[in-house]
Amino acid sequence: MSYFFIFLISFFLTLILILGALKIFPLLKLMDKPAKYGLFRKSIPYSGGILIFIVFVSLILIFLDIDKHILGLLAGAFLIVFVSFLDDFYNLSPKLRLFVQFLAALTLIVSGIGIDFVRSPFDGLINLESWQIPVKFGNIIYNITIFADLFTIVWVLGMMNTVNWMDGVNGMASGISFIAFLILFFLSTREGMHYIDQTQVASLSIILAGTSMAFVLFEFYPAKILMGDSGSMFLGFMIAVLAIFSGGKVATAILVMGVPILDAVWVVARRLKQGRSPLKGDLQHFHHRLLKAGFSQRSALLMMYFFSLSFGVVALFLDNALSKSIAMIVLIIIMIFLGVWVVRREVK
Repeated sequence: MSYFFIFLISFFLTLILILGALKIFPLLKLMDKPAKYGLFRKSIPYSGGILIFIVFVSLILIFLDIDKHILGLLAGAFLIVFVSFLDDFYNLSPKLRLFVQFLAALTLIVSGIGIDFVRSPFDGLINLESWQIPVKFGNIIYNITIFADLFTIVWVLGMMNTVNWMDGVNGMASGISFIAFLILFFLSTREGMHYIDQTQVASLSIILAGTSMAFVLFEFYPAKILMGDSGSMFLGFMIAVLAIFSGGKVATAILVMGVPILDAVWVVARRLKQGRSPLKGDLQHFHHRLLKAGFSQRSALLMMYFFSLSFGVVALFLDNALSKSIAMIVLIIIMIFLGVWVVRREVK
């Protein structure tokens, strides 16, 4: 009941802030530029992700104890939201954005947030802390765990950009993020699954589930407000963090975010093959292909929601790495068949 209470506060506080933003953002000229993307509609309030961040920080200060992990999380999140907010209106360099993302991931590592092992599909654990390099700062010795730290950086950067790329269809980033946070919450509160206290993960997940759900109500097509990069980058950052916070939930996060992740991998590979920067956007993501194939925005959204929710629920009932690996293979096969089908419809 305490978690449900936190969820309600998060949901209604975000709701109130959005209603206020619909009136205040136009006065502050925090509006999107549809003509820039070839859209023929009126401008709507933009960069609503700062509202999600405000609610998130406020409820952390009220409901959670502040330790070094929370401080590191907040510092990294602030970096992401601040720079992404500037990028929403000033189109910052992709290299600058990537550098800030790297700093945010590094902040997590320094604060002690990371993953020390992953489960092998063939049973057992793969230790990511086997190779350590001690670095001395005065009287403090910090051990750089090469594999664990590298995994954390790649995972955080990958998830942030995956969620950001989903934001090409209104309501997709917020909706799938809501599903991801809800699944991570249920997983963290599942009895007999964890040897580390999951109270912080459960609280953070349910706060973000509440804010995301409230935002979906206004961003679902046709959108009344958009979260912008400040929202999508922040939500991606938090999905990545919660998946490695207090025990690994990476496999579950991969299943929930499977379609967007596979799309991101495919897009990056295609851009590199074409000799283009993987950070330079285009309209060739899976959700764009769905629209070109004749799907409406709502149909495309519901399809993506369905895949995330379905594989997320499946992940809750899979209790070993082998079964989750098989589920990932099934997801990849489905995506291949679905991709071929969409391309053929697009050609016609």
